[in-house]
Amino acid sequence: MTVSGAASPDFRQLKVTGLAAIWLRRGKGNGTPDKTKGFSHLFTCREAPLRDQSCMPAALADAEAVITAAEDITREAAAADEARARRKDRKAERRRLRAEDREQKAAEQAERARERKAEEERLRAGAEEARKVLLRKARVLRDAAGGSIRDCFEGLPEPRDPRGLRHPLPAVLTLVVLAMLHGKTKLAAITAWIRHAGQEALAMAGCRHRGKDGRLAAPSPKTVIRLLGLAGAKALAGAVNRYLAAGVAAKPPAYPVSGPVLQPQVACDGKMARGALRGDGTPLFLLSAAAVGPASAGSGAVVIADREIPSKTNEVPEMAPMLRELNEYFPLAGHVLTGDALHTQDDFGVLSREELGAHFLLAVKKNRKNLLAALAGLCWAGAARHVTGDKGHGREETRSHLVMDAPEEIKALFPHVEQVAKVHRVRTVRYWKGDGRTWRLVTKTARETVYLITSLTSREAGPEHIAAYIRAHWGIENQVHWVRDATLREDDSKVRAGNSPRNLATLRNLLTGLCRQLGLDGIAAAIREAEYDKDLLTAITRLITAP
Repeated sequence: MTVSGAASPDFRQLKVTGLAAIWLRRGKGNGTPDKTKGFSHLFTCREAPLRDQSCMPAALADAEAVITAAEDITREAAAADEARARRKDRKAERRRLRAEDREQKAAEQAERARERKAEEERLRAGAEEARKVLLRKARVLRDAAGGSIRDCFEGLPEPRDPRGLRHPLPAVLTLVVLAMLHGKTKLAAITAWIRHAGQEALAMAGCRHRGKDGRLAAPSPKTVIRLLGLAGAKALAGAVNRYLAAGVAAKPPAYPVSGPVLQPQVACDGKMARGALRGDGTPLFLLSAAAVGPASAGSGAVVIADREIPSKTNEVPEMAPMLRELNEYFPLAGHVLTGDALHTQDDFGVLSREELGAHFLLAVKKNRKNLLAALAGLCWAGAARHVTGDKGHGREETRSHLVMDAPEEIKALFPHVEQVAKVHRVRTVRYWKGDGRTWRLVTKTARETVYLITSLTSREAGPEHIAAYIRAHWGIENQVHWVRDATLREDDSKVRAGNSPRNLATLRNLLTGLCRQLGLDGIAAAIREAEYDKDLLTAITRLITAP
C-alpha cells in the first residue's frame, strides 16, 4: 500500500492505493451497504474519488492508524468468515447426527415392532396349542367317564310325571352347573341366570322345548327349584361320584411293592353345610372320600364318594358303608386310606386290611387314651427322621417326622399296625399390632406333637412318604371343603326345601372335581375365565361337539 498527496493549511490530501480489497468486503446489520461495512465510520468522501485516489481524505498522521485498522478489520472479517464456516459445518454435523439418530430410532422402533409382532404370534400360537391340549385332555376325560356332564345325568330317575315334560332333568341340572361356572353361587342367582340364558347355552345343556317364536325356551325359576328338591339325592350323588371316579388319573397301585414308593391315597372327612337345613330342622352333614396326593390327583382333591350322616349319629358307623360302596366302582386295593382321629377304630383297621386290601394311616388322640399313652412312652431316639417346612403369609412351620417299626405293645392295642410315627410341629406367626399410632411386631410360636399309626411297613413307606401322606390328607379340607365354603359360598346358602341342600352340595363337588381333573388348580380363577372363554367352559363341562 502507498500513500501520496500535497499538504494544505487545513489538511493533507492523501492518495491511498491498495484498498481495493477493502471495498469488496461484505457487511451486514449496520445500516450501510454491505461492501462498506466497517469503513464508513473511518472515511469521509465528499467528492467522487479519482482512479488513483482514496475514496475519502485522511490526515497524514492517521494514515498508519487507518491502515492498521483496515488490516484489523480485514483479519476480523476473515475470522468471522471462518467462524461462520465453522458454525455452518457444526450445524451440518448436527443435522447429520439428528438424521442418523432418527434413522437409528426408526430402525429400533421397527425392530421392536417386529419383536412385538413375533411375540404376539408366539403367544397366539402358544394359546392355540394350549387350547388344543385342553380340549384334547377334555376329550380323554369325557371318553374315560363315558360322556359329558349331561350324559352323567342321563341315567337319573325322573321324579315328575313324564307326560308334558318340557325340560328334562339332565338339561336342568346341566344348566345349574353352567350357572355355577358363571359365578352364580346362590339359588336365586342360579335361577335368574338360567332364566336369561342364551340360545347357545340352552342348546349346550340339551334343552328341547321351543316357544312360539321358534327359540329355545329356558326353564322357569320355579321349575329349577322344584326339580332340585325332587331329584333323588342318593342317586345324583352316586352318578356324580362314579363319573368323577372314572376320571381319576391314578396309576395302578404297585401292590405289593418292592421298595418305598408313594401309593394312591384316599382321604376321608366330614363337613357340615351350616346354612342348609334338612326337613327335620337339623343341618346337613356329609361324609366324603376324596382322591388326594400326587399319585391319585396331581391337580388337587376330587370327591369320589360321599354319604349323608343321619341326625342322631356320627361319621364312625357310616364310614364302612361308604368305603364298601366306593370299592364297587373304584377298587381300593393298594390305596392308602387316611382319616382324622375320630376314625382311629379297630373296625377301620380290619376293614382296610382284611376286606378292602388297602392300607391305613390314622392319627391317635385322646379318644384312644391307652394307645396314645403307649405311643408317648416309646423311646424315639433311634427312629428315622425327616424334616419338612413351609413359609408364607406371615407363617413359618417346621415339621419333624420320626418313624419306626411298631413294637409289640402297640400291635396289641391296634390291629395290623406296622409302623408308628411322631410328628412335632413348630409354627411361628408374625403380625403387626397397634392402636393406629404405634405399631409393634408380634411373634407367636405354637408347638404340637401328634402320634400316628399305619399298616405300611418300612419296605413300603419311609419317613418322607409318611410325611407326604400326612400333608396330602389336608387336601380334602383345603381343596374341597374350603373351596365349597369360600369360593362357592356353601355356608351362605339358605336352601332348605327337600333334597335341594344335598343336591347342590353334590353339584359343587362335581364342579370342583371337573376343574381339578382338567388341571385347573385355582377354582375361583377358572370360574372367572370360563365366564368369557367358551373353549374353557366346554372343556370343563366336557360338552364338546367335535369328536
